[in-house]
Amino acid sequence: MAVKMRLTRMGDKKSPFYRIVVIDSRKARSGEYIDKIGYVDPLKTPAEINIDADKAKDWLSKGVQPTETVKSYLVAAGVLEKSTKLSAPKTNDKKKKN
Repeated sequence: MAVKMRLTRMGDKKSPFYRIVVIDSRKARSGEYIDKIGYVDPLKTPAEINIDADKAKDWLSKGVQPTETVKSYLVAAGVLEKSTKLSAPKTNDKKKKN
């Protein structure tokens, strides 16, 4: 099961806020999630970011991959360092024909 840490949209029309959740990557955006890590309210100035650091670090240690947006929120909340690389680098191994 490929598990990701991503955003799920909540709130009314034209006034969104987002929950940061741990969810199976094959589920729908607003589908049933495994665990709620925190929330983000982008309409407030500055954006209100509330993340449970202990839960987030626990899930990251289990191998959960955050999306790019969630990763930037984790950096802003101080859970991750900016230079932290969480996934293996992609390689472009092209075979040469002789």
